[in-house]
Amino acid sequence: MHLDELDYELPGHLIAQEPPAERTASRLLVASRDGAREAIHTTFDHLPDLLRAGDVLVLNRTRVVPARLPLRRDDGLEVEVLFVRTLDERRFVAWARPLRKLRAGDILTADGDVSVGFVERAGEREAVFELVSGVDIFSMLDAHGHMPLPPYMHRPDTPADRERYQTVFAREPGSVAAPTAGLHFDAALLERIRAAGVDVRTLVLHVGPGTFQPLDHDILEENHLHAESFSMDADTLTAVACAKRDGRRVVAVGTTATRALETVAARGWLDAEPEARVGETSLFIRPGYPFRAVDALLTNFHLPRSSLLALVCAFAGTAPTLALYREAVAREYRFFSYGDAMFIA
Repeated sequence: MHLDELDYELPGHLIAQEPPAERTASRLLVASRDGAREAIHTTFDHLPDLLRAGDVLVLNRTRVVPARLPLRRDDGLEVEVLFVRTLDERRFVAWARPLRKLRAGDILTADGDVSVGFVERAGEREAVFELVSGVDIFSMLDAHGHMPLPPYMHRPDTPADRERYQTVFAREPGSVAAPTAGLHFDAALLERIRAAGVDVRTLVLHVGPGTFQPLDHDILEENHLHAESFSMDADTLTAVACAKRDGRRVVAVGTTATRALETVAARGWLDAEPEARVGETSLFIRPGYPFRAVDALLTNFHLPRSSLLALVCAFAGTAPTLALYREAVAREYRFFSYGDAMFIA
């Protein structure tokens, strides 16, 4: 399959630069996975009406960290670091610019407060850094970092993004991008969903910076995704496994929850004795993939020629998905992270 088959025309003014005033005020395009029904256009606060008692709704509770960290070397060199993951309490992996100008032993400071040492390169873009002074890694990022808004938001981050580029159920820090389908929920909506008899569960998949990177090869199957860490507790795994056995729906909130659920299913863990699972996944879901866990998908609108769009096309079919995208463009839906959503079931 060629990347050109995952392309569509998107006017720039439809790329959302700001979140809506209220989380649940986003628009929601509702489509059938088999294409048997015409799309319905509603708002996100009607989601409880689309769910069924007995559904298992799975959210990603990862927390976005203020991952963009401006640093300065004592000779005045400005270095921008993008946190990727921790190695231990003091060391972390990050992308750095300009990486080629850094040498082992360089000391960089953030606002003259904390010092970070450059340890070594760890790949084409990645490097290892170590805290020399100051508090722990996440406290340092909270104090000196900026929210890692995607590059298609042509503005600097603001204090408001600390709250809005974060789900209301975010708990475990580690992501450099929000699981954006979850941004539309507020506490009141989640209570309505639970009251309707839906079993709400969570897992963790920490989103890495590779989510912003374009696919390198024109042939879709020649591309590979960066590994991302995930975890699922025994209760969530049991709830999903029981739903599959009983014929009830598993509803994934976002592509990140989908990848974690499908990884667990592909490894046979839904059929094994329930236990907490922790690991990494580089699962690339693209057209032709046989879904084993997810029955319904809630997702935002994604970039053309991207792995995220490939996942949605795998779930609902390439031609039907792109037809829905063209309809969303025609009706001027808002696209990408702070944009509107789709529900496919």
